[in-house]
Amino acid sequence: MKTNLKNLNYKELEKFVVERGWQKFRAKQIAKWLYNKKVTSFQEMTDLSKDIRNYLEENCEINTLELVTYQQSKIDGSIKFLWRLKDGNTIETVLINEKNHKTLCVSTQVGCAVGCKFCYTTKDGLIRNLETAEIVDQYINVQRFLGDSEENRISNIVYMGMGEPLANYENVKKSVQIFTHPDMCKLSHRKITISSSGILHQIRRMYEDKEFPEVKLAVSLNASYQNQRAFLMPISQTNTLEDLMDLLRSIPLKPGWRITLEYVLIKNVNDTLEDAKRLVSLLKKDKNRFKVNLIPFNPFPGSDFERPEESRVLAFEKVLWDNNIATFIRWSKGRDIDAACGQLRKKELLQINV
Repeated sequence: MKTNLKNLNYKELEKFVVERGWQKFRAKQIAKWLYNKKVTSFQEMTDLSKDIRNYLEENCEINTLELVTYQQSKIDGSIKFLWRLKDGNTIETVLINEKNHKTLCVSTQVGCAVGCKFCYTTKDGLIRNLETAEIVDQYINVQRFLGDSEENRISNIVYMGMGEPLANYENVKKSVQIFTHPDMCKLSHRKITISSSGILHQIRRMYEDKEFPEVKLAVSLNASYQNQRAFLMPISQTNTLEDLMDLLRSIPLKPGWRITLEYVLIKNVNDTLEDAKRLVSLLKKDKNRFKVNLIPFNPFPGSDFERPEESRVLAFEKVLWDNNIATFIRWSKGRDIDAACGQLRKKELLQINV
């Protein structure tokens, strides 16, 4: 079985090189070709000897994704990509064009086991974790698709695509190491965010793990009290809201950093003014530690939920701002292009099975 070099962090790449009797600096050369030049074949690595290139070609690989299709929004320019993995499974990646930068939303699993009732990805359950290379290649392939000009540079990565990132802990950790290493992708630690549904022991593990690069955390909250959250997110039956908030209040944060609380607003479920007031009570003691992203629900086929009216979203936001809680509405990007996470993948699977 061939070794995929994008499954190796920098220390592992150096070990790989030394074990084959090559000079240690070859690791830096290989990393340059993989992550700076973004080559698709070993023969393009022209400052390596022919023998090394031939060895790599025979024993290693560097490509994991095949582009199936993509859709670009005419409204905001966001692009949703559908990739096929080597085993035939498919995953999605979304490029979001912000006002002054580009953000890539990457997937970490095929499917998801968490079971949030408002999420389309979870409908098929968990199929498997992505390998490190399959996570990293989403960034490499989209950046290659865009081109390497400064205006097309992807500066931000959010682990908010298909899957629960912290349920694929080791591969997510290694992908963050690759994204932030100065001889690899060279992305800023403060520009990377990991979003979790709130697996308490894994959040704690991430902050205690000295080898996990310091990046930002977002937590999918979606409720103002425990029973409501347990209804929407079955994980909260064991990872309770009270325990989650206690943990989030205790973890160390770098100066100026905040934890993002994601709150999907669902019509007549969690979008009332009473919900907003309860959320204020939940956060007011530590309001400088958190910021809230309000996300109006993005409908998908077969969903029992609806998107709230804009006036209701604005009223909810006002309650939080009136109590000095930093709150931002994240209107869905790409509402004209199968925008719900997992929707493009499901559409492709249905076409295959017709």
